[in-house]
Amino acid sequence: MSWLTSRSTYTALGLLMAGDAAACAVPVAPIEKALNGVNFPLEYRWILVGSKAAAAVGLLAGQRNSALARLTTAMLALYFTLAVGAHVRAHDKPVNAAPAVLFLALFTAMTAKGLPERES
Repeated sequence: MSWLTSRSTYTALGLLMAGDAAACAVPVAPIEKALNGVNFPLEYRWILVGSKAAAAVGLLAGQRNSALARLTTAMLALYFTLAVGAHVRAHDKPVNAAPAVLFLALFTAMTAKGLPERES
């Protein structure tokens, strides 16, 4: 089993997304700075909290349903595609876009690999 298809990877990423949702809800200064850097409108930032919370639930619950896991990773790949696009549109420094690019690659690979069905 590859680390891309490991349930521990899905758990770790689910917890990371839950923490990220909480950090966006507060909002934590570095996240606010990054969102300001790509000119993300303040009135729409609440959407990020819900998206990241839903991603956390999908990654954690997806361990019981491989279709849900694949759907969640595909939606996260779309999310990070939009994030990379926002960095490019804002002419942001490559170092600021790097996490979005890495997560895009990770979730794209996870979507392609999928999560094996659980044995009963």
